[in-house]
Amino acid sequence: MELPKYHETFMPILEILNYEESIKSRELSIRVRDKYYSDLSDKLLNKKTSSGSNVLLDRISWGKSYLKMGKFVSYPKRGLVQITEKGKQILETGSLSLRQLQNDKDFVKHRKSVQSKKDEEVEIDSVNVDNASPQDLIDSGFSTIETEVKTELLEKLKEIDPYYFEKVILILLKRMGYGDFIETSKSGDGGIDGIINEDKLGLEKIYTQAKRYNENKVREKDIRNFIGAMSGDTSKGVFITTSTFDNSAIQKAREAHHTIILIDGPKLVDLMHQYNVGVQVKTVYEVKELDNDFFEGE
Repeated sequence: MELPKYHETFMPILEILNYEESIKSRELSIRVRDKYYSDLSDKLLNKKTSSGSNVLLDRISWGKSYLKMGKFVSYPKRGLVQITEKGKQILETGSLSLRQLQNDKDFVKHRKSVQSKKDEEVEIDSVNVDNASPQDLIDSGFSTIETEVKTELLEKLKEIDPYYFEKVILILLKRMGYGDFIETSKSGDGGIDGIINEDKLGLEKIYTQAKRYNENKVREKDIRNFIGAMSGDTSKGVFITTSTFDNSAIQKAREAHHTIILIDGPKLVDLMHQYNVGVQVKTVYEVKELDNDFFEGE
């Protein structure tokens, strides 16, 4: 016997969740292991990744993540997992293969949701295993994980309270090295959500506007109102959204006498990922190479 591939854990995960309203992620992995894979040898059950994680539990966790991407399971609260109606329906069919998942419309939509123009030109999963170098495989794996994290991050941003979203933006700008920020009043703020100092001394101010949209695009009227709300003490603004900007909005920002920076959903999660806002380091890997200088010393 051998360890199951991550996609081979799809049905066991759904089976366990089918009898629970919700369950903690860690407990889910353990229960799947104990019920479906307890007959594996101790050597396999205790096998570790290079970073020290349990291989089987790690694969079950990835299986859960992929099911979430296809909306077969959901995360109702932090650390909890539950089966969806869609997940219950697939249980009735008796199988869910990796190919089925990859062709599922929700999964396909999920994978495309944070694809930048650059990502669209280069398929993340296009590495040929037979011809790829070990470094190619590592880079491909990291790229895949990064894309999945950014996709989940964007989905989470679209779900949180709009006021908290505005605060997240200010935290991000602070993490990027700007000075202190001020949250404006939630009534009568004239379209301004926050004011940040461009420098630590507060010599220059930047106004911010954050729009948490699911599908709606930011339009020219939104940019016009934002510019109109900016007072005379600044000529700089940052407009951030979880969606995108339509062409008229982009044109309006480009033609404005003010300097208006537009940040759409993909760019936003790129920055949050880069500056560790809303994400955390899970594992650190060390890749070593031969030190030829060591052997050439006298």
